[in-house]
Amino acid sequence: MVILDELRALNKEQRAAFTASLLGWTLDAFDFFLMVFVIRSIAADFHSEVEDVAYAITLTLVFRPLGALFFGWLADKYGRRPILMLDVILFSTFELASAFATSLTMLLVLRALFGFAMGGEWGIGSSLVMETIPAKARGVVSGILQQGYAMGYLLAAVVFGLLYNHIGWRGMFAVGVLPALLVLYIRIHVKESPVWEANRHVVKSMNIFASFCKHWKIFFYVVLLMTAFTFFSHGTQDLYPTFLQSQHKLPPSTVSVIAIVANIGAILGGITFGVYSQRVGRRRAIITAVLLAIPIIPLWAFASTPVMLGLGAFLLQLAVQGAWGVIPAHLNELSPNEIRGTFPGFAYQMGNLIASSNAIIQTHIAAKHGGNYSIALASVAVTAAIVIALVTYFGREAKNVVFHGPGIEE
Repeated sequence: MVILDELRALNKEQRAAFTASLLGWTLDAFDFFLMVFVIRSIAADFHSEVEDVAYAITLTLVFRPLGALFFGWLADKYGRRPILMLDVILFSTFELASAFATSLTMLLVLRALFGFAMGGEWGIGSSLVMETIPAKARGVVSGILQQGYAMGYLLAAVVFGLLYNHIGWRGMFAVGVLPALLVLYIRIHVKESPVWEANRHVVKSMNIFASFCKHWKIFFYVVLLMTAFTFFSHGTQDLYPTFLQSQHKLPPSTVSVIAIVANIGAILGGITFGVYSQRVGRRRAIITAVLLAIPIIPLWAFASTPVMLGLGAFLLQLAVQGAWGVIPAHLNELSPNEIRGTFPGFAYQMGNLIASSNAIIQTHIAAKHGGNYSIALASVAVTAAIVIALVTYFGREAKNVVFHGPGIEE
């Protein structure tokens, strides 16, 4: 198989960077998605509305670009490896602190701080691995790496299904401190990015803000693309458990199973389209995936039985995360060499910032339609898919671009 062949071809250092980045994104997503399963429980405990608690998701997304800029700047200046370790420790700490919130206000503040720390992981981890592996392996590794997000969601679904009835929402957040153990693996096994090492003296003296001004057009394009992508992913994930619980009255065990099935589809889709993008190009793979999603949306949003809802969730996430599986490679290839530690993650998280109101928008639409989440979910998903296809079509292809240091011509 192409996937296994490409992974076997990686040397020990390349595999370690890939493993650390994948686990980092998986555990980061695990901590984030624990929240989406317990919104209703938190609202009940703090005597609040679901829409009020949904602001916690919005605040996490709002603060992610600040973290991406701050930690990305540190990673460009001091290296990917040490800043990645710092970032993992911080987001794990704020996740644990969420378990001890004594009010909704305190919880919202902690989720904002969690978002700040979470914002740094993706950009640093993806740049570390993409700068370490061979160009020919980027598609395969990108597809697997991005599905750390789906793996994290799946893991959160398993924990919710098995433990929630025993430990409650506070116990769920307490479990979220476990990602801190990843730092030990990074410390022992992962080496610094060879691209950063080769150009560390030039990078340290570079003005990051001048570099962003110089490349403002590609930055604007990527932010626009990632805004649509964020609406596509969060619009099909964040409120789906709430939709299943509130509208279909499904118990936690069934919600957990559907979420697991959906994320199995997501993992398969990400890997499949990541490999496909190495053959046909990043843009074509993205457009194919999002166009496949559109006819699946009615089944996913309007099915009436758990089995059909599960089938719709599986197929839709296969397409949604299929498109997302191309993103780590695509953004790093579009990134200017001298700010690759900052550019992909900051652009990605700026998209999150612009789309951070998604949960609030969807709950508002559902409320205006008598609690019908189907309309809210479907309208956002279709719109996002169309926008992604159009923006990607008019974008630039950079498959297999050579990663050089600042000032070196390709």
